[in-house]
Amino acid sequence: MAGMELIISSFCNATFCEVVYDNPPTPTQRQVEGPVNKNELNGKHLKVATYDNYPLSWVETTENNTLLGRGVAFEIFGILQQQFNFTYDVITPSHNFEIGGREPDQSLIGLVNSTKVDMAVAFVPILYKYQRMVDFSSILDEGVWNMMLKRPKESAAGSGLLAPFEVHVWYLILAAVLSYGPCITFLTYIRSKLVKDDEEHIPLSPSFWFVYGAFIKQGTILAPEANTTRVLFTTWWLFIILLSAFYTANLTAFLTLSKFTLDIENPQDILKKNYRWVAPEGSTVQYTVTDVDSDLFYLSKMVANGRAQFPSVNTDRQFLPLVAGGAVLVKEQTAIDHLMYNDYLRKTRANVAEADRCTYVVAPHPFMETLRGFIFPKGSYLKPLFDPALTYLLQSGIVKFLEHRDLPSTKICPLDLQSKDRKLRNSDLTMTYMIMVTGLAAAIAVFVGEMMIRRYVRVKMKNMSGDTKTKPGKITARSTRRFKQDDSRPPPYDSLFGNNSRYKMTGKSKRKIINGREYWVVGTVSGESRLIPVRTPSAFLYQRDK
Repeated sequence: MAGMELIISSFCNATFCEVVYDNPPTPTQRQVEGPVNKNELNGKHLKVATYDNYPLSWVETTENNTLLGRGVAFEIFGILQQQFNFTYDVITPSHNFEIGGREPDQSLIGLVNSTKVDMAVAFVPILYKYQRMVDFSSILDEGVWNMMLKRPKESAAGSGLLAPFEVHVWYLILAAVLSYGPCITFLTYIRSKLVKDDEEHIPLSPSFWFVYGAFIKQGTILAPEANTTRVLFTTWWLFIILLSAFYTANLTAFLTLSKFTLDIENPQDILKKNYRWVAPEGSTVQYTVTDVDSDLFYLSKMVANGRAQFPSVNTDRQFLPLVAGGAVLVKEQTAIDHLMYNDYLRKTRANVAEADRCTYVVAPHPFMETLRGFIFPKGSYLKPLFDPALTYLLQSGIVKFLEHRDLPSTKICPLDLQSKDRKLRNSDLTMTYMIMVTGLAAAIAVFVGEMMIRRYVRVKMKNMSGDTKTKPGKITARSTRRFKQDDSRPPPYDSLFGNNSRYKMTGKSKRKIINGREYWVVGTVSGESRLIPVRTPSAFLYQRDK
């Protein structure tokens, strides 16, 4: 039995059971007197504190300057009032802080800790520093703080022609294009030295133009005969074919089915990308990022350099101009949902276009999460009275229902708007314009360079040759190269199909069927006959006058 008691004691100490076997705390005066009777609150008048945290809690002022509590917190507190039959007055801190300030009455925690009120009716995060100053009720919900930012026009994954691949992939492709030409020149040069045959090495300029031409799917006039050079050419062609296939498929998927992503997805992105962010003054967020023991203490650097600001505002709508200016708003999820929903309704009533109503978006990952509840002064007799009722309200789902009662069932302005009419914008074609402008600028620069080099070479050659002139009738090597025919290129078009073509298409031309295929039988200039296919796609390359 002693071993079983030890196991039960260890289990209860680890799970915070009500009965603590080791080092029991000193009972308060109220605990010594005995349990509180439910009827003890009957007819009593309480002082409760709250602060402006729409839609969870806020106050309204009547004509006789009486404060009335509103929000989810006071709807829950109204259920307690009906059960225990008491009345109350509402008191607000002078600076609308959760914690902080020089005087106790400037914050909610200060009012409760100084016992100026009987309790605070507000959703207050259950933090360790708060627990040393006040007592918390049973858990009401789990607070989630989200990051709201202006919806960007383009996805963080990229836009336009560069979107299918990441940046380092483009760098590797550029390195391949620039390096493969010299590799062809080097390898063919080594082969020409080791293998003595009629094939010379390919110079650097033709190699570069072959690589560039194949990259944009153009042909080449190079006709290598050596197997080594052919393997080099085939390798580059296979690389381009696969690269083009992946690029085309990914570009199509990006323009039609890509998921919209944000620059800011978690708190670490705020620090990495140095985004300006804001949160209410005196809120839990301000305390958490400045707490040395907090997981978000790394954001205190941004507080020091001014990238994090904590303005004092009267309503949450005053944060919208800051968010529209590029700042990130950190606030509770319920407050952000109501803020975005009200902004959407306002734009709908103003007949704003559907595509422009969802101006803001919420980051996919939360800023922080923590449990919340009401707060009481240390040793308050109200805590054991209210905790069972609050637990029943939580377990029955009433608290969650009240928090989302005024919101639509669908997600408000989701990250992916599911737009089906995806049209190309100028931002998608920016790279196309840049390529065109860069190409024109490069062509002009090359033209100017050629003119300068030619002028310099001509002047130098003229100075070297003096006044000597080429004798009449003397054929130079340059003129020989000028009139030398290049057999690797196709013959001129006019020599085949023009007025002086080698084929004579007349009205007396006959048709002849050979092996089931129809041909024109035409005569050439030399008197020979040729067969031209009629009903094949290649027949359109030939012209005849009827």
